[in-house]
Amino acid sequence: MGSYSLIGAILLLGGIGYAVDQWRGTSPWCLLGGLVLGLIVGFYELAKAVFKR
Repeated sequence: MGSYSLIGAILLLGGIGYAVDQWRGTSPWCLLGGLVLGLIVGFYELAKAVFKR
């Protein structure tokens, strides 16, 4: 279940970053920021799920 939160966080925050880039015309900076933030949040959730057991 933890791997789904990793993928979901990357896709969700990357998608939000992409949408902001399209809206503001700042490509690719918000996309990259969203992907990095998605990795951080995803790995945090994955570690929380793994070390809980």
